[in-house]
Amino acid sequence: MTRSFRALGAILAALALAVTTGGPAGADSDRRAGRLPTSISLPDGFQPEGIATGAGPFAFISSMADGSIYRADLRTGRGAIISRGPGTPSLGMKLDSRGRLFVAGGTGGDARVVDSRTGRVLASYRLVTGPAFVNDVILTQGAAWFTDSTNPVLYKLALRGDRLPATAVRIPLTGELKYGDGFNANGITPTPDGRGLIVVQSNTGGLFRVDPSGATRRVDLHGESLREGDGLLLRGRTLYAVQNRLNAVAVLRLNATGTEGRVVRRVSDPRFDVPATVAAFGSRLYLPNARFDTTPAPDTPYDAVAIPRP
Repeated sequence: MTRSFRALGAILAALALAVTTGGPAGADSDRRAGRLPTSISLPDGFQPEGIATGAGPFAFISSMADGSIYRADLRTGRGAIISRGPGTPSLGMKLDSRGRLFVAGGTGGDARVVDSRTGRVLASYRLVTGPAFVNDVILTQGAAWFTDSTNPVLYKLALRGDRLPATAVRIPLTGELKYGDGFNANGITPTPDGRGLIVVQSNTGGLFRVDPSGATRRVDLHGESLREGDGLLLRGRTLYAVQNRLNAVAVLRLNATGTEGRVVRRVSDPRFDVPATVAAFGSRLYLPNARFDTTPAPDTPYDAVAIPRP
């Protein structure tokens, strides 16, 4: 009899523990135990470039090869293509609170807005004719802002609730940011105070504050450089800047207005293979390995990797 009560007590204790911790197989328990996969396999030949995350445990990864978009479940590492591309690249992406993906179109000179649930294209925008490299996008100040690494302009889509604009506005970049050979303006993010934008220039390593008017001013990095700078991610006053071919993420501390910053550390990982950009979920950063130094083929393997957020 005593043995039976002891057994029953042990069962009840185990059930209570399962309830309070979410159960041994619960997603919350897995997050606390660090069991989320640290690598996400992508389709062979996919050529990933951009990545976006939202409130849910999913990452959306874009393809330079044909513009397709892959949705990965960060709890399992599994996923599928949700939107077939137009045959031109998809690069930087951002996800808004309405589940809309804003996608930079690279050499296609365009931008798209895609429903992240269905993969349906909600709107397409011809941003420029002729040579272009529409590289990255950020959502801030009631607009989507796109960089062009070939042309010294920003493209602005003014957003009003559910309504998408009919056309984009072309905003010339003026001031201290001067375009040269190679990739120029690349990653883009808001300033910590939200009143301006920050853009990295890949070929020079410069970081620039951009007014909504397009006027630019060099950010004082106290002698540091962000050469090969690609995707940017801002959290509070901490800026994460991917330096793709250096296989590193620079961690900077900015002032509120985004006119001054200091590199406080750089992090790397042996799994990095030219990561292009970065997104955050929970306590992790997720980076797609673009493998720019590898000649792409239909059977070339690709992945995205997760690291602890520095």
